[in-house]
Amino acid sequence: MSTREIPRDEWDSFFDSFSLRHQGWLVTVEVLGADSGAQVEAKQMPLDGISAELKRRGEDIISIFIGRKPQEHLTHTIHAPERVWLKETEYGADEVLEIESESLTTLMRFRSAMLPEMVDGIL
Repeated sequence: MSTREIPRDEWDSFFDSFSLRHQGWLVTVEVLGADSGAQVEAKQMPLDGISAELKRRGEDIISIFIGRKPQEHLTHTIHAPERVWLKETEYGADEVLEIESESLTTLMRFRSAMLPEMVDGIL
């Protein structure tokens, strides 16, 4: 497995591309905090997309949109993100997206890590 950091100046384009490649994929979102431990916010829900609102360091916002129906929709917002990491399998498939802020780490895990071209056209 390899891990690479996504530079802040690439977050907009990275999340746009990432969202297009993985829209509809089932994800689990976990939040890890020093005080609260691990909390699951969403389990096996379809990814709608991820966006970054870049203002200036300490005021940036990253939003993860999950779910299809309004009553099943969830927006997880990360305030003041500091670092974004993408962990890939040995075959280059995206496995975990990790977003660190000062006090929390958000992990978005895929149900199964696959190369996007292996699931193209499957709903």
